[in-house]
Amino acid sequence: MQMCTAVCVCVVVYAGVCVCVQLCTQLLMQVCVFQDSIAQARTTSPINPRASPRPQLPAADSDVTHSDFSPRKRRRSDAAADHVFLRPPQGCRWRRPSACAEAGAAPSRRDPPGTSGPQWERGESPQCLPSSSRCLSVQPQSHCITPVSPSDSPLLPRPASVPSLHLPVLSQCLPVQPWSCSVTPVSPSATTVPPVLHQPHSSASQSYAGGPCPLPAVSLSPPLTLHICPQDAASPGSSSAPVPPTSPRAPCCPPSPQQSGDRDGDSDRDSGPPASKRCRQSPSDQDKGPPPPCKSPAPNSHIPVEPSQYDPSRSGYHPVQDACWGHGRSVPYLAVARTFERIEEASSRLKIIEILTNLLRSVVALSPSELLPCLLLCLNRPGAPSEGLELGIGETLLTRALAQATGRQLAQIRSEAQDKGDLGLVAESSRCTQRTVVPPAPLSASGVLGKLREMAAMSGNASASKKIDIIKGLFVACRHSEARYLVRSLSGKLRIGLAEQSVLTALAHAIALTPPGQEWPLAVVDAGQSMAPDARRTWLEEQSRILKQTFCELPDYAAIVPVLLEHGLEQLPKHCGITPGVPLKPMLAQPARCVSELLKRFEEAAFTCEYKYDGERTQIHVLESGAVFIYSRNQENTTSKYPDLVQRIPKMLKPGVRSCILDAEAVAWDKVTKQLQPFQVLMTRKRKDVDAAAIKVQVCVYAFDLLYLNGEPLVREPLATRRQLLRQSFEEVEGEFLFATSMDTRSADEVSDFLDKAIKASCEGLMVKTLEVEATYEIAKRSHKWLKLKKDYLDGLGDTLDLVVIGAYLGKGKRAGIYGGFLLACYDEESEEYQSICKIGTGFTEESLEKHYNFLKEHVLTQPRPYYRWDNAVAPDRWLAAVQVWEVKCGDLSISPVYRAAVGLVDEDKGISLRFPRFLRVRGDKKPEEATSSTQVAELYMKQQQIQNQQQAEKGDEEFY
Repeated sequence: MQMCTAVCVCVVVYAGVCVCVQLCTQLLMQVCVFQDSIAQARTTSPINPRASPRPQLPAADSDVTHSDFSPRKRRRSDAAADHVFLRPPQGCRWRRPSACAEAGAAPSRRDPPGTSGPQWERGESPQCLPSSSRCLSVQPQSHCITPVSPSDSPLLPRPASVPSLHLPVLSQCLPVQPWSCSVTPVSPSATTVPPVLHQPHSSASQSYAGGPCPLPAVSLSPPLTLHICPQDAASPGSSSAPVPPTSPRAPCCPPSPQQSGDRDGDSDRDSGPPASKRCRQSPSDQDKGPPPPCKSPAPNSHIPVEPSQYDPSRSGYHPVQDACWGHGRSVPYLAVARTFERIEEASSRLKIIEILTNLLRSVVALSPSELLPCLLLCLNRPGAPSEGLELGIGETLLTRALAQATGRQLAQIRSEAQDKGDLGLVAESSRCTQRTVVPPAPLSASGVLGKLREMAAMSGNASASKKIDIIKGLFVACRHSEARYLVRSLSGKLRIGLAEQSVLTALAHAIALTPPGQEWPLAVVDAGQSMAPDARRTWLEEQSRILKQTFCELPDYAAIVPVLLEHGLEQLPKHCGITPGVPLKPMLAQPARCVSELLKRFEEAAFTCEYKYDGERTQIHVLESGAVFIYSRNQENTTSKYPDLVQRIPKMLKPGVRSCILDAEAVAWDKVTKQLQPFQVLMTRKRKDVDAAAIKVQVCVYAFDLLYLNGEPLVREPLATRRQLLRQSFEEVEGEFLFATSMDTRSADEVSDFLDKAIKASCEGLMVKTLEVEATYEIAKRSHKWLKLKKDYLDGLGDTLDLVVIGAYLGKGKRAGIYGGFLLACYDEESEEYQSICKIGTGFTEESLEKHYNFLKEHVLTQPRPYYRWDNAVAPDRWLAAVQVWEVKCGDLSISPVYRAAVGLVDEDKGISLRFPRFLRVRGDKKPEEATSSTQVAELYMKQQQIQNQQQAEKGDEEFY
């Protein structure tokens, strides 16, 4: 029994010894293979077949006292000294490690006298800056990886724990290429290397961009992170696009000591082999010449500001250094939202223009391709008006999307929106609870505009659910104040006091101050910096005038912005002008109260009187291709509303007319009686997609001006010339196409008689225009060169205004159960406010009051909008959303302490109100923002006072004589 036990023990011991021997044998084989690889790498190099000399290091003041960098002789004084050693190849210099964040600045070198090698302080490790960079060495203190020669074979120590290895943003680094690795740079993103590197003879291989790369076994924990930079190193954020891999034959060479910022002043000393030799990877490449060196960081490269801290209102704003995104990157939507915040806080128009100018300067300097999206977001438009893009997103749909994105109850959101009066503020204060597998990317300006255009193009029964899905996705990605302005953009009411004229001024200033088309880095960021304040102001005003004049002739940002970026402001008028297919803003007329005012206004100048038709202002474009487009006075494409006119217009053209733009009036026409019909009849016609065969309301076109003919703009020609060309280019057909009835005269009696004829012909009155003197067509301007004279004016009933309904008063007596009166307001373009101007309760029939009640009760608000301006003395029983425009006639205008229209324009604290207002009709062709402005109200009041003063003066003269 004891013998058996002894035998078993011997067998177990023998087996153990065999296992140990086998393991030792395998270990020795691995060591031999490893040493053979090292020896082979030491004796052969792609740069020099001879063995590279080994620098001798002094034992004093150094962490490592060996002379051949053997890992067996390494001292480990502290954890920070753990590093991977690389043998210095020929052409490399040892450098003291430096901080990664110092823009790639090379560490200084110290060569103690009498030594043949470098010296470094305690706790430091060697760093090699060769001319070619394919391998790496480690800086334990700053945790950087710096490039060394590809010919090096790393002498690795026993497994060491490396805390974290990464490349600095501004350093010129590449992935590892030990021995025969062919790793190429891929992109500026971080690439994580697995903790365990494979055995050199293992069948498995680590795959990189350049192919498999076997490495000796060494365990790194945590994983090694490499920040890989491309060959053409630029400033951070210089481009968001991936960089294509660099060819192995074109190595990325680090800069020379002068380029890399050597500060010790001995860059000429021990600089190593010339660049032509340092950059070559193998003798076979020598005849190909040196590849181009890597670019050093741009002089004005910058670290972008955190988007949440972006402030375009700061004094001394720099378009590059103060921006929150890098060169070539997308403009963050948060930068636009922060700009809106500052504009909303500003009260001065000049300050608003300055804030927006700063944002646009940064866009022009860093991301010029996103200038158009930023402008459209500032204008709160998904596109040009002629595109006909309408979001069609109401408050109900927005509330549903917000509830689904945040997980809140609909009733809770609606209640909070009523309390705050702004759904955007509710969205900003609500936190999205919708979870995503991958966190959503930050919103960009171009991305948000793209989603708006996508929703505007949707139609059909499923469009509402699709829009909700898109809005939810946008809400989930919102940060800080983005949700507030996103909701306002979706609802079509930005409400920050930013008018289009201010946007145009800011755009002109941005292009002038920071000229586009410069190479990076920018040479000029403020072209007016050296100017005196007065000279700078005059210069900027001239630049604004050029842009605004051009925009009047070509009101299309998509056409103007590319020209601005390519040619600048000075050359803009040469490349942009009136173009058929792009609608112009029409010229408008000033009201006149009497015939004597007409004669005094025009004095000795010849003028003509035309019938003022009661229809819809239309602009008819005929392209050289034969296509016909029709636009409204607010530049909306109404071609589908008038398919009969589209078919009819080409037949009216005389031979030789290839293209033209007509200014005309579309009027309802009764074929039986051959009489004009009122505007209300025309409004019964369907607005879109009208079937020509199903048309019940016939339309006759009355043309009165020609703005463009056969490639030549005519707006700078006098009216007499334009009218002559108009009559020479078109044929009249009764009931289909006619010229406006006109009469040239200078007699007051003839004007009065002609006005009576116009009234009998179912017209509103007369349009009186100069023929020769100051008779050009002033686009987008309400000019005194055109005056409108109505019968009401002569009767002393006063002017007509287009006002917005913002409130209603409950009826009493016969009007019980419906609204008996209404609160009206004008629109202030600068502040984007509706300012109360009068109560109205006359001019209605019982039937019309019933219709108004049925329509307006669907737009009742629990409290007034924050952009309503009113006094408690006239607070209505029901507040209404500003959705409808009414034409109102009044007897007079007066200063009022209660109403707020034009407050501050005529009187510092008081507004203007209407006396004896009377309802005329609903203006279905006008949007609330197109109502009579506060400036127009002030002008009407001032003109009224002038006439009264003149009448009193004339009466006093008569009495004196």
